[in-house]
Amino acid sequence: MDPELEAFVPFFPRTDLTDPAAARAGLAALAAAVPAPDTADLDVEDRTVPADPDVPVRIYRPRHADGGAIVWLHGGGFVMGDLDTEHPWAARIAAASDAVVISVGYRLAPEHPFPAAFDDAWAVLTWAAGHAERLGLDPERIAVGGHSAGGGIAAALALRARDRGGPAIRFQLLNQPGLDDRQETWSQRRFTDTPWFDRGKAATAWRHYLGGRPAGPYAAPARAVDLAGLPPAYVATAELDPNRDEDIDYALRLLRAGVPVELHHWPGTFHGSQAILSAAVSQRQNAELAAALRRALAHPY
Repeated sequence: MDPELEAFVPFFPRTDLTDPAAARAGLAALAAAVPAPDTADLDVEDRTVPADPDVPVRIYRPRHADGGAIVWLHGGGFVMGDLDTEHPWAARIAAASDAVVISVGYRLAPEHPFPAAFDDAWAVLTWAAGHAERLGLDPERIAVGGHSAGGGIAAALALRARDRGGPAIRFQLLNQPGLDDRQETWSQRRFTDTPWFDRGKAATAWRHYLGGRPAGPYAAPARAVDLAGLPPAYVATAELDPNRDEDIDYALRLLRAGVPVELHHWPGTFHGSQAILSAAVSQRQNAELAAALRRALAHPY
């Protein structure tokens, strides 16, 4: 493990997704301890997207935005997270990439199992594409992305958009995404006590999200048989992460299906360790995530 990250491991709270309320409170406290982002060059606006039910979003618009945007889904094992806990990350991505970031406050499991979060994210994607001109966006330069569970939802949005013939998605930004409920990879079987996220926590997250129903590709994108025709992707993995191998496998399958992919594996890191902003490797990870988005949304394509 990277020594700068390892120094923080004893201070990481132990969270148990079997108690969603306690897990949410713990994440909120952790997010509140993260240094506040600099939003001086951002216009930040809370909106509500009409849907059934309506979906809260927070829009981050850089002063130098030129129409590129990303529909951004937070992490939290499908159980934790909201617009406030994601605020530091969404703001930093917007500031570093000059992309408009539409952060989605999707419904959480287990109270709202699949497809609630997926439907919320889809409603926001179709709203952003359908109201692009009014929002000052280029409808041909809208990406989807997210961390962890949010990365899995983003990948699922790309699948549905392909299957339905739109909306057009320019790019997928998938950071340590949760893609496969089966947990059959080497990393899922072996990483039972890794910091912050391990096999048991992943199993509980999927159990809450699926609500006892079988998973299809829109719930667990790794189950998709055909990945051809999907948007270009940036996939980032952490070495000590149960999700690692399913993410690498998905990136390779995208490549074999003819999809342009940048796969960046970060040695010495663990799931969510990018939150330790003082570590040099975290600074490189966060900078590269924003740079990948900036490159992908550059105009013209």
